[in-house]
Amino acid sequence: MSAVTDIWNTIHGIITTPDWIMLVIMAVIAIGVAWFSEGLGSLVTATLGSLVVLGLAVFVRGAIQNSKDVGGVAQADWHNLMIMPTQTLLAYAIIFAVVIAIVGAIRGVIGR
Repeated sequence: MSAVTDIWNTIHGIITTPDWIMLVIMAVIAIGVAWFSEGLGSLVTATLGSLVVLGLAVFVRGAIQNSKDVGGVAQADWHNLMIMPTQTLLAYAIIFAVVIAIVGAIRGVIGR
């Protein structure tokens, strides 16, 4: 049971972060992926795709903030990805899957 609590605490920490720009980036990605996905049958693929897009968006954000050393930003981001705990990656995946499922369900109801 403590594993579920740990994941929930990680999700809570991600959602309540003071970094509003990151939350907006995540929301735009999740809503965009949900809008263009074929339905809940492609939820796993949409979630993995949104995680890849999030990684690219984080890199672009870092490159914009530190435009003099883009290679260093790429290397630091790759290193951070390699040492990211599985629990954190799973928390991001759960957040994206839930938002994609909710937006996809709303889109399905409205589209009828």
